[in-house]
Amino acid sequence: MTPALRHVTKISSLSPKEIKGVLKLALEMKARPADYWDALKRRTLLMFFEKPSLRTRVSLEAGMTSLGGHGIAYMTGDSPIGEKESYEDTGAVLSRMCDAVTARVKSREQVNGLAENATIPIINALDDYAHPMQMLADLQTIVEHKCDGDVEGLTGKSLAFVGDCQNNVTYDLMRAGALMGLDVRIAGPTGFEWEIEPSVLEECASLTKEHGGTVTVLKTAEEAVDGADIVYADSWMSYGIKGAERDRRMKALMPFQVTPELMAKASSSASFMNCLPAVRGEEQLASVIDGPQSIVFDQAENRLHAQKALLVKLLVEGL
Repeated sequence: MTPALRHVTKISSLSPKEIKGVLKLALEMKARPADYWDALKRRTLLMFFEKPSLRTRVSLEAGMTSLGGHGIAYMTGDSPIGEKESYEDTGAVLSRMCDAVTARVKSREQVNGLAENATIPIINALDDYAHPMQMLADLQTIVEHKCDGDVEGLTGKSLAFVGDCQNNVTYDLMRAGALMGLDVRIAGPTGFEWEIEPSVLEECASLTKEHGGTVTVLKTAEEAVDGADIVYADSWMSYGIKGAERDRRMKALMPFQVTPELMAKASSSASFMNCLPAVRGEEQLASVIDGPQSIVFDQAENRLHAQKALLVKLLVEGL
């Protein structure tokens, strides 16, 4: 029986129960990968890349191969989408040829356009509004390191994000925390270019009311990190930022750099996360990311397992 069609455009496309189901399967697949060698036999995943990626492409291609399926990486720089043909038409056409599509693109409008007429799952692999596949890997990593492998243990854990708050990762961390009962604290520079979009704040307020998590926006990194179980940073610079703009951003963000002194304000057992790529000396010091509290490479590996689990749920088992 074919599962009901679902698109995953942000982490809140999934319910807490569905997220837990994906995480449980991811943990199982990580422990016993050989049991799933043909779970997606003869299935094809098309992967759109408008923005470059190491982890996303390799984890998806390797994941599809390990499940008996096939992944096609389509670089839009060579053959753009959304120009001669609408995203809506592209989604409809690909539905006749593939089993699922991931899209790592610049805007939410592109992902939503692909999903509009598609009859196969469209999965956001990153846009300007969300990063749901990263969230599943992050939650899996927290379960492994902070919850003794029990997905129910996420409730009540505290996560501090410090840095650029007008950011797809920040937005989906806020949603994920609200959904899963975490205490999420956010801190970054103030001003128009750093402000969290009102739609995200409104959505998180609704999610916290329904599911019991908390999302708090604070002024300083020290306030956010105080007693936190997880301290999370993300890259400060998008591709192509140079010169005076780079200098200006660096000045604004430096108070939110993760240093050993900042980590000392977190829980004594706190872990450090970064979704990578990371720049030592910018969003964190080398002594943090290369130190004993860092779990960034477990986090990166879990992109493979969490995405495999999501694809199997969407295409075979149902959410």
